[in-house]
Amino acid sequence: MHNALGVIAVVVVGLMVGVEFAVAVFVNPILDRLPNDGGVQARSDGARVLGRIMPFWYIGSVVLGSVWAAVSRGGAGAPLVAAGTALLVLSVVMSVLLLVPINKRVATWSQEGVPADWKQQVGRWDRLHYVRVGIIVCAFALFTVALV
Repeated sequence: MHNALGVIAVVVVGLMVGVEFAVAVFVNPILDRLPNDGGVQARSDGARVLGRIMPFWYIGSVVLGSVWAAVSRGGAGAPLVAAGTALLVLSVVMSVLLLVPINKRVATWSQEGVPADWKQQVGRWDRLHYVRVGIIVCAFALFTVALV
């Protein structure tokens, strides 16, 4: 059970890292290069869609990490699992306090109704998101090392 739980946690967190990395490095930069602010509608749609899914993914990852940490207590990889889980908790706190408020505003935007400072808002979200991606990549690495 211990190994199966580790594999599930690594896969779930790894997929989450992949999605968030792709958003940070590929999707949003591509959207930002669309002419005439064409990426605004796509960012708004993405904020709505991912804003509904990602909270469950993040919380589920924390739960998986917490259960894995409890089950592996005293084992060789336990400190790594605990540290990875702590990083996932940090990513959730960071998301709720810093990224979600911006994301909620972006989700309401349309081509006809965009605030004057929209570029600054998405720029701030992007910078914070890069930090969050770095945090969850570290959590994923710790989980992976703990598994092997």
